[in-house]
Amino acid sequence: MNTESIAKALKELGHPTRLSIYRSVVRAGYSGIAVGGLQEKLAIPGSTLSHHISSLVSAGLLSQRREGRTLYCVAEFECLQTVISFLQDECCADEQTANN
Repeated sequence: MNTESIAKALKELGHPTRLSIYRSVVRAGYSGIAVGGLQEKLAIPGSTLSHHISSLVSAGLLSQRREGRTLYCVAEFECLQTVISFLQDECCADEQTANN
């Protein structure tokens, strides 16, 4: 991912409702969570939930799959790891050591 993609992912996660949605989906693991279950768990109106899910999908943080009439949200764990790695990779890179 490039810096712009990372920034978009962080922007989408910066909204409290989207962060709650994302955390719930991450907690569900690789099988994901049904949108209806997510709506019930978080008490978010359907249209609002749909809007926020779309934002998370467009940032690459979530994907969706349909099983019959049920739509599931699944975390894109590789994207999450990329965002985390971006923030951690250069940790302390410019720190001066006591010997310098």
